[in-house]
Amino acid sequence: MNLVLFGPPGAGKGTQAKILQTERGLPQLSTGDMLRAAIAAGTPLGRQVEDILAKGDLVSDEIVINIIAERYDQPDCKNGAVFDGFPRTIAQAQALDTMLGARARKIDHVIELKVDDKILLDRVEQRIKQGIARPDDNPETLKNRLEVYYKNTAPLLDFYNKQGKVVTLDGMAPIADVTDAIAKVLGA
Repeated sequence: MNLVLFGPPGAGKGTQAKILQTERGLPQLSTGDMLRAAIAAGTPLGRQVEDILAKGDLVSDEIVINIIAERYDQPDCKNGAVFDGFPRTIAQAQALDTMLGARARKIDHVIELKVDDKILLDRVEQRIKQGIARPDDNPETLKNRLEVYYKNTAPLLDFYNKQGKVVTLDGMAPIADVTDAIAKVLGA
């Protein structure tokens, strides 16, 4: 089973992906985590994308698709994966469909976590106060990431709706309630 968790930055995609990984054995393929790890390791890719991510902009489709394809071909993805933060553009979604199709696979569900932007900004400010913010976690970067999301990524809902794959859930609900709602979508 292949799932896309969809929603703006801070919607809880990573939290739910980790739960799905633990409970269903579906690896979380988070492009953000992969790119941050490359930056931390000082790899050539990390150096290439560091400034792009610091501004909250999107990394090129070619780079992201290559990272995803390489990761998806690992043995732990044999039963599928949870795509977290990918695809972010229609071109990426088309490339993902092509990549999966070449492996006789497909996206089974797109789960949209609907949230309130003001609350997302409040969450970033709380993480900063608690000292648990990522380097790119600040209100200005989040505002830019939200603008990029609505401009480039939100149109994917229509792309996946045409395929009949989108289920919208209340991402503002408590984590356990969101987890339960996802389980129902997946046929618990």
